[in-house]
Amino acid sequence: MTRPDRPRMLYVAPASSDFEVAAISFGLVEALRAVGLDTAWVKPIADPGVTPDRDRSVGFARRLFGFDTPDPMSLTEAEDLVRADRVDSLLEDIVALCEEVAEGQDVVVVEGVPPSDLHPLVVDLEPAIARSLRADVVPVVAGVGGDVDAIAHAIADVVHRMGGRDVCAGVVVARLAEDRVESLRRTALAAPLLAVLQEDPVLAAPRLTDIVAELGFTVAHPGALAEARVRDVVVAARDPEHLVERLTPGTLVVTPGDRHDIVATTALAGAGGMPIAGLLLTCGARPAASLTAFLKPRWGDLPVLETELQTFEAAMRLGEFDRGVRHDDVVRMEHLIAHACDNIDLAELGAPSKRASGDAMPPPAFRHELIRAARAADRRIVLPEGDEPRTLAAAADCVRRKIARCVLLGRPETIAEVATRHGVALPDGLEILDPDAIRETYVEPMVALRRSKGLTADQARAQLEDTVVLGTMMLAEGHVDGLVSGAVHTTASTVRPALQLIKTRPGETLVSSVFFMLMPDRVLVYGDCAINPDPTADELAEIAIQSAESAAAFGVEPKVAMLSYSTGASGAGGDVEKVRDAVAKVRALRPDLIVDGPIQYDAATVESVARQKAPDSPVAGHASVFVFPDLNTGNTTYKAVQRSANVVSIGPMLQGLRKPVNDLSRGALVDDIVYTIAITAIQAAADPTDRDAAQEAAAAE
Repeated sequence: MTRPDRPRMLYVAPASSDFEVAAISFGLVEALRAVGLDTAWVKPIADPGVTPDRDRSVGFARRLFGFDTPDPMSLTEAEDLVRADRVDSLLEDIVALCEEVAEGQDVVVVEGVPPSDLHPLVVDLEPAIARSLRADVVPVVAGVGGDVDAIAHAIADVVHRMGGRDVCAGVVVARLAEDRVESLRRTALAAPLLAVLQEDPVLAAPRLTDIVAELGFTVAHPGALAEARVRDVVVAARDPEHLVERLTPGTLVVTPGDRHDIVATTALAGAGGMPIAGLLLTCGARPAASLTAFLKPRWGDLPVLETELQTFEAAMRLGEFDRGVRHDDVVRMEHLIAHACDNIDLAELGAPSKRASGDAMPPPAFRHELIRAARAADRRIVLPEGDEPRTLAAAADCVRRKIARCVLLGRPETIAEVATRHGVALPDGLEILDPDAIRETYVEPMVALRRSKGLTADQARAQLEDTVVLGTMMLAEGHVDGLVSGAVHTTASTVRPALQLIKTRPGETLVSSVFFMLMPDRVLVYGDCAINPDPTADELAEIAIQSAESAAAFGVEPKVAMLSYSTGASGAGGDVEKVRDAVAKVRALRPDLIVDGPIQYDAATVESVARQKAPDSPVAGHASVFVFPDLNTGNTTYKAVQRSANVVSIGPMLQGLRKPVNDLSRGALVDDIVYTIAITAIQAAADPTDRDAAQEAAAAE
């Protein structure tokens, strides 16, 4: 795409303050950058009550995106210009501010000011701001309340106020209840729907530390205070049997300190695994000394707070607490941005995509394309660890977002109990299979696959007690398209059944792995960091080819660096020679690949070092695929980069199998599992395997 003389301006116009408009404007930035558009962000006027250098949106723009965005003008300054009849000067200043970031960009996202009864002047001026910028308007309307007709009227009002349908690129509806989404989509609206963001109590949950600091509560027992977030507040004024019906993950229980029954019930729920946000003891009262002495060693992760406020007053202050994202709550803002980005439909916006061949893929583009491709793949993925809380939450998220059709293996009653305890809503479409009900189906097929090894029916039946083996047989039989395991199982427990029952692809001799490392400005591929301890030169060459193919399959142009402790001909020794031989084998097998080595990591990544150490290398300074000489080096390096640089790593993704099986780190977060499921679905769509051919190959073993 030829860059336009002037970038397209998108003016994000919030119609109310019932949502985080910054997350929506940043989500739009991520979606645009994901399709390769150079996109800048700017906020011309700061939020009410803050100085320009303290505006939250500007702070997040600099911290999360690295934008060198200018300070906005203060709201007071803007209002003073309006009152002095100097609107033209105000508009000129705003245009100048926006043009400051526009040079060299395809799109500029301009964040408007949320309306306030105390500051109506600038909000009334928003249509003139959009016209002055020649911007397409993206109105944002609150879905809170869920009345579809009322939302439609609100959209009509803001579209009319901003200048009509012709200037509105698309409307965003924020915080709409899930059961109203389809109804809204069927309603005739005054502007096309750019995004509908469903209400999610997790995303709306403030940190308990912020509540404690701002309301002046005393911490009697910290527990997991630093991680706790408050989804709901329950004032416990009745008997415990009524309280237990309201206890859910993220609940802050408020009760007088002398209500021993409520205190003990809350402590018991926390000790039983319910991640309660905290217990607030009011009225300056404390439990009896004997009860405190008994419970204190058992509080565990439950934060216990105290206040002199009466229960009613404490509840009132909690109800009035501003649940907006604090300027340093990066984790919550990142989740809100991802939620917005995932739901934005750029087709409605009419935004072109631009990706030049050879461009490094930025992480937002990688994540966006990953989810989009997984949705298009529409594959059925089995999760053998069905009652593991993180796996369960990830599966529910994938089904809700249509990333994959997930199948959980586990007893339905156990999974339901875990879901209740951890606050996971099980969506329609999430399939749960009881292993006891399906195990016998796979005994004979497993015996057939392992006949050459002398496997008997009783032995197969015993091995199928392991849900990973059971899930692998489901994959071998073509009843699912991929498998993800490892949240509680070891890598060997996940990979061994795959090697025995799925086998490697024709022409492949080994299984290896890659991690996708989401660096600040690009995605790098690391292999092999999880499977092969000390590969030979032949194996190292195969790992390099597999890793290059994986990179290309996921949109990363492969430029392969075969790593060593020396660069070029500068070193000698068995370890260096192994890498040198592997490079020669890759070039012979795949002359189309860009590969070089042995090369040191700094020469492969830093252009100034590359010019000194490897000036003639086709890879040095801009490598995208890194092949480590052994598992010790690879695993240590990926973890050091991940932890020291706070880099998101997705994987390990296994390579070389006939059908996709992927392993998880036992420390995986829910998001890590979601992305691994997405990768597995994409692999399944890209590399379908004929089941009969697999069985024939196994039978011929």
